[in-house]
Amino acid sequence: MRGQTCPVPLVECRKALRKASPGDEVVVIGTHPASKKEIPMACESLGLDVLAVEEKGDEWKIRIRR
Repeated sequence: MRGQTCPVPLVECRKALRKASPGDEVVVIGTHPASKKEIPMACESLGLDVLAVEEKGDEWKIRIRR
């Protein structure tokens, strides 16, 4: 999701999570600051485990377990 702005990262994250099997880990990498906050909030509201939110420079990585 590098270079993509809202709502694209959240929409694509949801698509990936729908395709994932229970127990799978989905990693989302992006650069849009608002998505770094919105994706974990959306995942938690869906009852998914947000394993980590890491930030390095302008880029972030969110690890989610389905």
